[in-house]
Amino acid sequence: VNNCIGFSNYKFFLLFLAYSLLYCLYIAATVFKYFVKYWTGELTNGRSKFHILFLLFVAIMFFVSLMFLFGYHCWLVSRNRSTLEAFSAPVFQNGPDKNGFNLGFVKNLQQVFGEEKKLWLLPIASSLGDGHFFPMRALSEAQNPLLTNEEQWEEDGIDEEPQGSGETSSLAIERET
Repeated sequence: VNNCIGFSNYKFFLLFLAYSLLYCLYIAATVFKYFVKYWTGELTNGRSKFHILFLLFVAIMFFVSLMFLFGYHCWLVSRNRSTLEAFSAPVFQNGPDKNGFNLGFVKNLQQVFGEEKKLWLLPIASSLGDGHFFPMRALSEAQNPLLTNEEQWEEDGIDEEPQGSGETSSLAIERET
């Protein structure tokens, strides 16, 4: 899951988890009346008792496991992250930022599920974008290190010499090609 779920299949993975949760809940709900009959002694066949117990407990165990996984991925989608970005923050020009792709709750959902809300629960490709370029949140001037200390820069774009410390400072900007 750490790197096989990506742009082109994240929606389908979330839908798979949601459908699996509903299916486990359905199985547990339909078997529960037979489980009650087992405890009250109304079931006579010994083999059916084992199958009912097994089915109910397996459905509940899968439901609990899937609930945690689904909840975690819903939290990731709400912040527009993948599992890779959750464990190591993406690096931008001004350093690592774990919230670099966070556009707000609604836009984050639209990034994964698309703009058409009627298609959100259907396994139809509706994600926004092409998978190569992703929108990023805009940095305010106070957060952008290039704009925070304007007094360091001369008008012609050359760094001023630091006064008194004897150290030189430099700014390196990397560009993606």
